[in-house]
Amino acid sequence: MIMYKVDILNRIVTTGIMAIVRVESAERAYKIADGCIQGGVDVMEISYTLPNAGEIIRALNQKYGDKLLIGAGTVLDSETARMAILAGAKFIIAPNYDDSVCKLCNRYQVPYAPGCTSVTEMVHAMEAGASLIKAFPISNFYGPKLVSTLKTPIPYMPIMASGGVTIDNIKEWFTNGVDCVGVGGLLTKGSTVEIAENAAVLSQKVKEFRSGE
Repeated sequence: MIMYKVDILNRIVTTGIMAIVRVESAERAYKIADGCIQGGVDVMEISYTLPNAGEIIRALNQKYGDKLLIGAGTVLDSETARMAILAGAKFIIAPNYDDSVCKLCNRYQVPYAPGCTSVTEMVHAMEAGASLIKAFPISNFYGPKLVSTLKTPIPYMPIMASGGVTIDNIKEWFTNGVDCVGVGGLLTKGSTVEIAENAAVLSQKVKEFRSGE
């Protein structure tokens, strides 16, 4: 079944948490994916900091199908973006903004979340067609209040925080208006059981916030 851009974005925002994964083998990726899914996190970014990222994306898609929404991260250029999409990536994440990547993602109706630091850069990315704005690396430095600061003048800007998210402060991120958070170590290190436990706690805190608890 074809997943349209809006469906992909809705799933990302509904889950609210994205596992940021860098792995050297499919076997390790399966263990991480099993834990994330068990804990309620069904959105995962596979970073192109490793040369086998495309193989990992393809393997995860084959094993989990619709159970897991898989995208590509650290995508710096359009060539890598196209390779990732051909491997089955449903969204593209980057630490930077690039016009050619944005155009390619829009051509294939794949959500693009570029890393932006300044408000000018964020607005430019939105105007060009970016689906989410990844506050990077500033989210790690400024913390949750960064989101409300940005959304006060631009309330319609969809923001993904990457860095600085913990079990203790994840509710604060959502209180300040973040649409999605990227989480690394908590969802990638340790055993499948440990990852599942962390994913469950993070997911529960997001559910509690959204239900007003």
